[in-house]
Amino acid sequence: MNPQAEALNAVIKEKSSTVLELLSAKGKGIFFPKKGILAQTAAAKGKKINATIGAAIEDDGTPMRLNSISKEVNLSPEKVFPYAPSYGRPDMRKQWKEMIYQKNPALAGKEISLPVTSLALTHGLSIIGYLFFNEGEKVILSDLYWGNYNLAFKNAYGADFDLFSLFDGDGFGLTSFKEKMLDSSSKIKKVILNFPNNPTGYTPTSDEIKEIVSIIKESADAGNKILVVLDDAYFGLVYEEGIEEQSLFAYLADLDENVLAVKVDGPTKEDYVWGFRVGFITFGIKNGDAELYETLEQKTGGAIRGNISNAPNISQSLLLNAYTSPTYQDEKKEKYRIMKERYGIVKKVLSDHKEYEEYFKALPFNSGYFMCVKLAEGIDGEEVRAVLLDEFDTGIINLNNVIRVAFSAVSAALVPELFDNLYNACKKVKK
Repeated sequence: MNPQAEALNAVIKEKSSTVLELLSAKGKGIFFPKKGILAQTAAAKGKKINATIGAAIEDDGTPMRLNSISKEVNLSPEKVFPYAPSYGRPDMRKQWKEMIYQKNPALAGKEISLPVTSLALTHGLSIIGYLFFNEGEKVILSDLYWGNYNLAFKNAYGADFDLFSLFDGDGFGLTSFKEKMLDSSSKIKKVILNFPNNPTGYTPTSDEIKEIVSIIKESADAGNKILVVLDDAYFGLVYEEGIEEQSLFAYLADLDENVLAVKVDGPTKEDYVWGFRVGFITFGIKNGDAELYETLEQKTGGAIRGNISNAPNISQSLLLNAYTSPTYQDEKKEKYRIMKERYGIVKKVLSDHKEYEEYFKALPFNSGYFMCVKLAEGIDGEEVRAVLLDEFDTGIINLNNVIRVAFSAVSAALVPELFDNLYNACKKVKK
């Protein structure tokens, strides 16, 4: 093992044996290089002649660029063309950390890491797989999950999914979740929780969140070492009273010395910038201090350095400008209003058309971009999807006879037609 990795592991062992146990073999072996090219480049920063940087510079010292590109961007060249640090721009990381605290009042007074910038959430989750998931290791997650987890965790790192029931009736599957968390077959528990959930658009109630936290605490008290990954891709999009509005991270970041919480989030869905490819990875554990968090940031930065080098500079610059804009909050409220309106119309259409229940019934939903319906017996979801495409000019996602509807992508005026088309397509294929 590289001595730099060994040094980081020694710090982690001293600060938190739990974190060291939770790291994968790759996670233990990774480090951010403090020597070699990066160190020599850093040492030459600001020198009159700097022949270290792997980038081209104009004679006037500004980044070399093509006018056909630069004329399209209303930002200074320094904020667009140079590499950003592998950890992410320091000003962007600081800004996002402040925003995490603002959005999650329950974090007040709790120490968390400085977020590390990933290439949006998918990459952030993949980096978590690199740092924490070993081949053949069980990962606890709900039975309704984003299909890309298969590529990110199963195919890439050989994780074995151990599924609990997302729903128990109309609520969160607390009993099933508790069984997984208190199972005695392993003292290491690695969990992924995604709220609002993709594909269902479900977020637990505030009371359910308290129960989830209590279950995790009970598991920790039983001596289990627990990693909880919070996939917060759709954070902030909650449409009903009584539904938890803060991230679970706010309640887990200092829950127990045996619980490492990792928040993976970003502006992709929160700020409607899907193509910007900026995300963040943030750590929290009881009694975590700056030294422990810095070692985790170094390991995360090292994994990113060896994977993509860094996230886009231009995206981070544009986001920073937005976050300091006096109109940002009002713009967010307006887009939230549109999303909530579409959600409300979906609820009304389903309530007004009880005849739909002969062919499909909605799974619980209250947030996010999506909702799902479960098809009745004798209706094949793939046939329904094909009929909708061919005869009704309508596209949906079929997930093993659960239909995912992205109401985020459908104007309010078209929502009634969408469900009427689904109803008629189901009638056509009913056997």
